Amino acid sequence: MQNSNYKAVPEATDALNKFKYEVASEVGVSLKDGYNGDISAKDAGKIGGNMVKKMIEQAERQMSK
Repeated sequence: MQNSNYKAVPEATDALNKFKYEVASEVGVSLKDGYNGDISAKDAGKIGGNMVKKMIEQAERQMSK
């Protein structure tokens, strides 16, 4: 069984973490360094959903060039 947190591009880990903190700040969710498993599912969904939305928007912009 493969870990669901598998990174297709491991070199992107630091950039993705920075992106996660930026998005969390934008949506008003406070993350601390290290473990954040105590945040609500609603807040985690806000962060993840907005990350995906921004990545899709970026991909669409790149494809339209």
